[in-house]
Amino acid sequence: MKRSCFLFYLFIAALFYQPSLAQTSIAKNVKTVLFLGNSITWAGTYVNDIETYYRVQYPGREIEFINVGLPSETVSGLSEPGHANGEFPRPDLHERLARVLQQTKPDLVFACYGMNDGIYMPFDSTRFKKFKEGTLWLHDEVTKTGAEIIHLTPPDYDELRGKCKGYSVVLDLYSDWLLSLRQSMQWQVIDIHYAMKKYLLAHRQADAKFGMDAFALAEDGIHPGETGHWIMAREVLIYLGFKGLEKTAGIQQGIQQNADPLKLIKLITERQTLLRDAWLTATGYIRPGLPAGLPLAEAQAKAREMLKEIKQLLLAKQ
Repeated sequence: MKRSCFLFYLFIAALFYQPSLAQTSIAKNVKTVLFLGNSITWAGTYVNDIETYYRVQYPGREIEFINVGLPSETVSGLSEPGHANGEFPRPDLHERLARVLQQTKPDLVFACYGMNDGIYMPFDSTRFKKFKEGTLWLHDEVTKTGAEIIHLTPPDYDELRGKCKGYSVVLDLYSDWLLSLRQSMQWQVIDIHYAMKKYLLAHRQADAKFGMDAFALAEDGIHPGETGHWIMAREVLIYLGFKGLEKTAGIQQGIQQNADPLKLIKLITERQTLLRDAWLTATGYIRPGLPAGLPLAEAQAKAREMLKEIKQLLLAKQ
């Protein structure tokens, strides 16, 4: 019976997962790319992977990738009772979006919300309505600035590792709604949700066959590790028109033509962390517990020096 249920869910994941329709990379007039999201975006691994791969493919392009993901944040404005043991409610993107857009002046925005927006409870139509309203508001606020926005479906929630039973179905529904907007509203939406679900279920099946412990993309059911972040990055890169990444296991394999891929990944990660903290501090947010960033001008000066070293690595021959 359990095997039949598992195969059914694997079939459903495969049915819903279809690679996002590709466009032709990032437009030539794009100089600043902004990433909005919650703690998964704040962790930044998928952002770093996207920047690293893009820079290797286009070493001459002058694009700044800015990560202003904020842990615990929602686009719905909701917060569950006793969040963070009652220390603070979830941050609401409505509070800071105007400042972020005004100060970063992005040409292209990637937005990844949903994981926190159902506030880890069973499906509720009122909460779903708030997620929809917040997403529509975000889309309108970005497009009013003249920037382009691409939405990411929420990552998959792993109920085997997480504590919230039924929450995977909530994020399925949130993802399905976002994906429906491709046709109904002509939105750009990249599906990371079903890509992660398909990968997870396939590996779980293989582990069960050999009597191994169940594979996980996120040890807590929420926050993906490197493999989960790479799946997110990979789907974005495929959408941007990069071919042949479907079976690429990770960013290091994806940039193996570089002379020193590990050093390049390390440098881009360090630079991204420096600028992320500085941008968050400069634009402001309501949430305790995050590291204070350097003054923005100081961080940008350091980042320019780091970029020189990154460009040297990009041009180095194996």
